[in-house]
Amino acid sequence: MFILVNLKAYPCDPIAVATAARDVAEESGVRIAVSPQAAQIDTVSETGVETWAQHVSANGHGSFTGSTLAEAVADAGAEGTLINHSENRRTLDEIDTAVKAAERAGLETCVCANNPDQIAAAAALQPDSVAVEPPELIGGDVSVASADPDIVTDAVDAAGGVDDAVDVFCGAGISTGDDVIAAQELGAEGILLASGVAKADDPRAALEDLVADL
Repeated sequence: MFILVNLKAYPCDPIAVATAARDVAEESGVRIAVSPQAAQIDTVSETGVETWAQHVSANGHGSFTGSTLAEAVADAGAEGTLINHSENRRTLDEIDTAVKAAERAGLETCVCANNPDQIAAAAALQPDSVAVEPPELIGGDVSVASADPDIVTDAVDAAGGVDDAVDVFCGAGISTGDDVIAAQELGAEGILLASGVAKADDPRAALEDLVADL
């Protein structure tokens, strides 16, 4: 099971979260990564935690002011990137180009989508993984695995019907170890969460709860 903690633009201490994630990953044997703001990728990666970018732009080197260059985040220490998060939507063509840009830079890719139909379209672009995350549940207290388990199983089936090499992650509302187990039982191979760790009073305790039964 893969746990990817998205720090978004929350006012948390990224180094404290990264250090906690690194330590819990080492102690539990569970793969855990942290996705900070682009400007913090280098300092987060220096903790030794697996580090992901929150986004890469659909362009290469050139006159692209304000873009997030895949090569730049890789050079800063990122090993993977989210693409098309619900809070940073892109067109299908932009997603395709961003996936190719990330692969060119040696980054692992996870494309986010709202529903099984979008998951199938995303899987056809051959990212390493896709994450199903209904936007109405993002940041809430109810996980998608509990609120709408069918959307998770349907997403797994949708991705598998296109390319069974694409892993399916479960996002939106994940915050407890029970949520992680529920997602796993529905066929997800990873989870994508944010506030459950980034807003926690004790990020290490939150992470320990997530991996307790894995």
